[in-house]
Amino acid sequence: MSLKYKQVIWDWNGTLFDDATLCVTSMNHLLATRGLALLTPERYQEDFDFPVEQYYRRMGFDFTVESFAQLSDEFIASYEADKLSCKLREGAVEVLETVHRRGIPQAILSASKQSSLEATLVHFGIRHLFGDVLGLEDHHAAGKLEVGVRWIQAQTVDPEEMLLIGDTVHDHELAQATGVDCLLIFSGHQSRARLEACGVPLLSSLDELLTRLGKD
Repeated sequence: MSLKYKQVIWDWNGTLFDDATLCVTSMNHLLATRGLALLTPERYQEDFDFPVEQYYRRMGFDFTVESFAQLSDEFIASYEADKLSCKLREGAVEVLETVHRRGIPQAILSASKQSSLEATLVHFGIRHLFGDVLGLEDHHAAGKLEVGVRWIQAQTVDPEEMLLIGDTVHDHELAQATGVDCLLIFSGHQSRARLEACGVPLLSSLDELLTRLGKD
């Protein structure tokens, strides 16, 4: 990895954890029981966004009938029941171990609930590869901008020496707000076209990142 970087910040869902298909399935469960149009993977990548509450509105849910919190609880119950059927992205462990071996600290910044995030990292045996793991207090995924800005500002490393890797426009917004470099990977939760509009380098796979870093 370029000696420029002294800290790597990873997004989790869709970047390291390949859960986009499960998110489509879990959302379709909610949509089907309410007679709303189902998602295709392509529509999901075009419509998913932060804050997630706005995404639910676009899906057609009526918050005068049931609250976003109720809908979110139902989604998470479906998601959590099948979460461990998902896998890490191909190449994730190799990339994480390569960065770790080179002595560059790694952190996770996620809109997932903290307790769920920590448990999943332990399940996959990769918790030791990260220093700080930053999730949210609940599972309503309002966004991680505030948490991310506060954490980055508290570090002794200059933001220009940090690299953030994510799969959404929201990740790019965090990078812009804090002055850190950003790489985005597609085939996660948002489409390639939406990520291209951010104007930062795109990865098609984590293996491509490893090529950029250079193997030991």
